[in-house]
Amino acid sequence: MQKDEKKFFWGAATSAHQVEGGNTNDWSLWEKKHAAALAKKASTREWPEHLLHAYPSPLEEQNYISGRACDHYHRYEEDFDIAKSLGHNAHRLSIEWSRIEPEEGKFNEKEIEHYRQVIKALRARGMEPFVTLWHWTNPLWVAKRGGWERKETVRAFLKYVERVTREYKDLVQFWMPLNEPGTFVGMSYIQGAFPPQKRLAFFTANRVFKNLMRAHRETYSVIHQIAPEARVGISHYAVYMMPYEDTLLNRWLVRTLDYIRNWRFLDSVDDANDFIGIQFYHTDRIKFSPLFNGRWGFIDVKNENTRVTDMGWDVYPEGMYYLIKRAAQYKKPIYVTENGIADAKDIMRTQFIHDHLSWMQKGIVEGVDVRGYFYWSLLDNFEWDKGFWPRFGLVEVDYHTLERRVRKSAWDFKKIIEGESGT
Repeated sequence: MQKDEKKFFWGAATSAHQVEGGNTNDWSLWEKKHAAALAKKASTREWPEHLLHAYPSPLEEQNYISGRACDHYHRYEEDFDIAKSLGHNAHRLSIEWSRIEPEEGKFNEKEIEHYRQVIKALRARGMEPFVTLWHWTNPLWVAKRGGWERKETVRAFLKYVERVTREYKDLVQFWMPLNEPGTFVGMSYIQGAFPPQKRLAFFTANRVFKNLMRAHRETYSVIHQIAPEARVGISHYAVYMMPYEDTLLNRWLVRTLDYIRNWRFLDSVDDANDFIGIQFYHTDRIKFSPLFNGRWGFIDVKNENTRVTDMGWDVYPEGMYYLIKRAAQYKKPIYVTENGIADAKDIMRTQFIHDHLSWMQKGIVEGVDVRGYFYWSLLDNFEWDKGFWPRFGLVEVDYHTLERRVRKSAWDFKKIIEGESGT
């Protein structure tokens, strides 16, 4: 792959709640309360044998409780050693707000020092840290007073941001205030699958959207006031969409949904980004649902592609090209901050990575300023309301023993990084 070694970053991503273990936040409480219901819901669908026989299986309550997760909190040096051995020169991670500020205004010095050591461990291995400040979880005191539905949360978040930036400004160049704010709004207030589970709450969703937008913009200013040379950008989930059937109504729905899901937030914070992080996993085929029983009321998704992941997501690598071409209109450097596949048998992952990088390279050749690629995820991890059964990791985790085993696809990815295998 053609690249500038001085500025192109290769790596993988993790998030605190999904890999650390031992967190106490709004998600950890929600998991325990809803684990039985999630397991019961899982029993109503058919599962491939290899997933049913995995530990924990999707039919077990334990699958939906993060618990010790991958114990990355205590094993981060081991995990970073693995990443380094795989040729990574960067790593994307998140800082857990609830650890840093478990009570309003009371900052935990021990946890501040812990993350300092985590970031230093990356630096010691020659890996550039890309730090996310909020990856969907909130301290309990934030959740109890309404979370992102309240303007007060923006002010509280900025105090946390200011403290963290002052602590790590000499160690971190690349900051991402929020992870996938649009996904959070959609899953929590439209689909109602994530806490606080308010389905089709459009007015509340819009209020949360505006508060997150304000948080991003003001975080950008706070970080630059403290660390003028820092680079601040969004990590943004984007879905390539096309009509399920080529009708006028479906084409209109695609255009409308494409703006709302993919570009509205970016348009709103265009002047508060030094770079754009694009996170791409799959493509959706959009269809009008006249009975208002679709995924989003009158909008439904009908994917019938024969290439699907363990999650049932449609594999369409060309979408990567179209999305980075569209994102190039913001005239900012682009990093693919997440792209990955749930593939427990590791039979699709190498091809998935190869094909997506090929389409990314096509965009680069045509002038798109892409400067990095982060696979999701370094480790198998806790995938939110799906729990542990989806296996995204370059590194397999045995949840009985917490033993790590590098998958073949991870070594294949290393060959691409080192230029031994063309894309």
